[in-house]
Amino acid sequence: MARRRSLAIIVAGLALAACGGGTSPAPAGAPSGSVAGSPPAVGPSASPVASKSADIVVGGDRPVAVHVPPGYDPEHPAPLLIGLHGYGSSGVEQEAYFRLGDLARHGGYLYTFPDGTHNQSDIRFWNGTDACCDFDKSGVDDVGYLAGVIKEIQSKFAVDPKRIDVIGHSNGAFMAYAMACAHADEIAAIVSLAGATFQTLEQCAPSVPVAVVEIHGTADDQVAFGGGTVQRGQVPGSGSATMAAYPGAEDTAIDWATYDGCTDKQILDQRFDIDTHLEDAGSPDETTVTRWAGCRPGGAVELWTMKDGVHIPSLSTSFPEDVMDFFEAHPKP
Repeated sequence: MARRRSLAIIVAGLALAACGGGTSPAPAGAPSGSVAGSPPAVGPSASPVASKSADIVVGGDRPVAVHVPPGYDPEHPAPLLIGLHGYGSSGVEQEAYFRLGDLARHGGYLYTFPDGTHNQSDIRFWNGTDACCDFDKSGVDDVGYLAGVIKEIQSKFAVDPKRIDVIGHSNGAFMAYAMACAHADEIAAIVSLAGATFQTLEQCAPSVPVAVVEIHGTADDQVAFGGGTVQRGQVPGSGSATMAAYPGAEDTAIDWATYDGCTDKQILDQRFDIDTHLEDAGSPDETTVTRWAGCRPGGAVELWTMKDGVHIPSLSTSFPEDVMDFFEAHPKP
């Protein structure tokens, strides 16, 4: 699966799409509408692709299917991929948006896209960081829930302990950071699309390095590239809640470079096409890559900056492979 994009100089949103803005135009043939907080539909190829006959259900009172790749052999531990949806969305919708199923299946991954809980406004959310998105202050332990899902999967399958990966969008990306902070000994790598870590270094204490990619658009008006706070009433169901501040995309990467013991920031001669509707100087590869080098074993930090990218980008056909390439390249030592 190793492949990188062309070289040149040099990731169901936070539900705010319902308030206007924040998404690229939907791809041709996609439905024009979407539920509050859901990413835009991406056409027929977005449907889940796992072999249903092999799926099992875990998660207790919050059940979720675990998709089992063809040819799974308990004598050869499989990597595990967990996808986390945005505020107001669902695991099924997020799986359709990311379109990682084909590559996960062919790469031998066990994979699952669980659901958060419903708040008092009947909107599904994750209690990720203090910035997003437990508006009711319910204190639901989603870190504990996801850790339990991982343990249950490990009890039923041979899981490669060096290759447990998490990807999330928006509220789900905040949740991915919370998991990396609390369970760094288990999580090999995370990819955050339009999310952020905790505001201060002291709020996160990873026991060992975790490989991290922050993918963020400079025109994101929901989770701002430069950091900010989710304002009262900005999100459906937020009521009068006041949330903590979140750091910007670069500060998020810098914080994780500190956790991972990285020593050198490098702007690479590497670009990606993350949003199919964006260009930069006539090139479809609008996303620049900044990487921190000299990290401790198991550590890696990259910032993929989408020039003019919005909160819910229209993901390119190369997005799944770029993400899975990163996961493949960053197992735990």
